[in-house]
Amino acid sequence: MADEPIEVTDRILTWPNALSIARLCGVPLFLWLVLVPESDGWAILVLMVSGITDWADGKLARTLNQTSKVGEVLDPVADRLYILAVVLGLALRDIIPWWLALILPLRDVFLFTLVPFLRTRGFSALPVHFLGKAATANLLYAFPLLLLGDGTGSLQTLADVFGWAFAIWGTGLYWWGGLLYAYQVVQLMRMPPQRVEETS
Repeated sequence: MADEPIEVTDRILTWPNALSIARLCGVPLFLWLVLVPESDGWAILVLMVSGITDWADGKLARTLNQTSKVGEVLDPVADRLYILAVVLGLALRDIIPWWLALILPLRDVFLFTLVPFLRTRGFSALPVHFLGKAATANLLYAFPLLLLGDGTGSLQTLADVFGWAFAIWGTGLYWWGGLLYAYQVVQLMRMPPQRVEETS
C-alpha cells in the first residue's frame, strides 16, 4: 500500500515545533559555554542534545502527523544557526581556522541570494534534500570532536583526526548540496511560471 501524503498544516503549537524552539534556545547557551567559562564538556552535551532533538522533531512530525509550515522553517534555521554558532565559537578559540569559519556561512549567503528568483516561480524555499541533511550531520559530528580534540593526549589526538575528517567531508557535502540547490533554481527558472504553479 502506498504511503499516505504528508499534510502540511498552519499549526504553530506542536511537539516538533516545541523541540525546534528548544534547540534554538541552545544556540546562545552553547556560545556562552564555549567562550566564557570554556566548559567544553557542557558545550558538547548541548550539541548532543541538539542532534537528538533534530532527529526527534522530524520523527514526531511524521508519527503524530504534525508537519507544519512553521516547522519546515524552524528546523533548517536551527541547523544553520548551530553551524554558525559553532564555527564562530571554535574560530574565536583558535580551534579551527577563520577560512573554515567563513566558508560555511558563505554557502548560506549564496543560497539566500537565490530566494528572490524562487519567489518569481511561486516558491519561498526548496525542500530539504538528503545531501543537505547528510552534510549537516557530518558537520554536527565534526564540531564536538574538534572541541574534544582541543588538548593533549591520545584521546584528544584521535578526536582531532576524526573531527577534521568529518569537517572536510561535511564542508564538501555542504557546498555540493548548495550547488545542487542552485541547479534546481536554474531548472525552475527555465520553466514558465504557469507550469510551475500547476505542479506546486
